Amino acid sequence: MAAVERSAAARFRSLPELAWLADGEPISAADQLAWIAGGTAWVATDADDAPVGLLDAEAFGSALHVWELSVHRSWQGRGIGRALLDAAIGHARDAGFRAVTLTTFRDVAWNAPFYARAGFETIDEHALCARLRAVLERERVAGLPPARRCAMRRSLIAG
Repeated sequence: MAAVERSAAARFRSLPELAWLADGEPISAADQLAWIAGGTAWVATDADDAPVGLLDAEAFGSALHVWELSVHRSWQGRGIGRALLDAAIGHARDAGFRAVTLTTFRDVAWNAPFYARAGFETIDEHALCARLRAVLERERVAGLPPARRCAMRRSLIAG
């Protein structure tokens, strides 16, 4: 899984001010195993069963929170990320969650605009719940530029 994350993160090298993200540490094996055990990790594989994409999420009350969505560079642009996201949304709906949440870059084409096309809406900073506010604060402490970050939500409630 780390190879998929590293390959996907390499795309940030095209954005000089965010290029440092390409050298970040992948998600820990312990976290991966916890999400797998909890049934909130999805993996896309090639014909040889090698991983080419992943989505890791975690349940928080009535929301499923997406921590990571990565697709290997050589597999990007083929709908794999959207298929993984749709699988997680379907799982969340079937499990009775009211929403799917995440944090992302508001101005990076493969971040917030991608999620908006999948029905996610940016949450106004004044409407953030304590959990999402804390996630954004941890990201700020880790060096992510807060003005470029946002939380997004896709409601699973009809109407």
